[in-house]
Amino acid sequence: MPRDDRATTDGMARGGNVLVVKLGAFGNIILSLAAFAAIRQHHKGARISVLTSRTYADWLRTFPYFDAVLVDPRPRWWDLLALRQLGRMLADGRFSRVYDLQTSARSSRYFRLFPAKYRPEWSGIAFGCALPDRDPRRNVLHDTERQQGQLRQAGISAFPSADLSWCRGDIARFGLPDDFALLVPGSSPDRLGKRWPAGHYQALAERLAARGITPVVVGSAPEKGLAADIPAAIDLIGQTSFGDLADLARAARFAVGNDTGPMHLLATAGCAVITLFSKESNPSQCAPRGRWARILQRPDLAELPVEAVLESLPD
Repeated sequence: MPRDDRATTDGMARGGNVLVVKLGAFGNIILSLAAFAAIRQHHKGARISVLTSRTYADWLRTFPYFDAVLVDPRPRWWDLLALRQLGRMLADGRFSRVYDLQTSARSSRYFRLFPAKYRPEWSGIAFGCALPDRDPRRNVLHDTERQQGQLRQAGISAFPSADLSWCRGDIARFGLPDDFALLVPGSSPDRLGKRWPAGHYQALAERLAARGITPVVVGSAPEKGLAADIPAAIDLIGQTSFGDLADLARAARFAVGNDTGPMHLLATAGCAVITLFSKESNPSQCAPRGRWARILQRPDLAELPVEAVLESLPD
């Protein structure tokens, strides 16, 4: 337990200042929405901050769960000056409790940046923390269940559903038809084995168009080149905000895509999704969750035929 008088009981920890650590990535942030909501509900009187990476800071500022966003500068471990500056930023927050939802080696090291005298109650896997996640199965659980188990061990018992109703964009400017489907052909550039071949997406787009369903391709700006390989689809790659993706999810008939962050947002916002998995990731640990979420998996996605995807589409 902490050695000062700021957070010696759970009741006191419900107020004061609370920090949530969630550095990324995109899909992991979406899978943490229910945990964010549970923390907010449990700490009704607290000022809640989130520590995240610069990529997601602006978006997290729009979340209804946080009062402040802190940016992780990701200092090198040999950069003592930068580490001291980060430690000072964390100490200045006077946090009574920290929920490390990242639970990585990096985030666990941040526990040691707090002066021992003022170290807050820490929920996570950092050695010596006050509220450790002791579940021996934590490394095989789905992110959602793992985080719920971690929070239960820290005294949180109520878990609202993941919600993106507050996340809005402006998709009228795209002038899309009423009946369209979303295709998400990208993935992390260093994990190309997670991608269904672009030629397969083109064949799927052609088949959808023949059914009167307009295919629409979405993704991040660095994936722009993929659109040239899927000419049968409307190209919105690099043109959508997080809010736009949420509104597209609400309007689309369904979405088909690789194991990548936008599929989590689309599923959580209410779109019916089919996510395609290769041997490079385990859907039992990281599949999107939503009202209608299905997976198709092959060790090599090149071996997944277009017909199998068509047969799996929702009615």
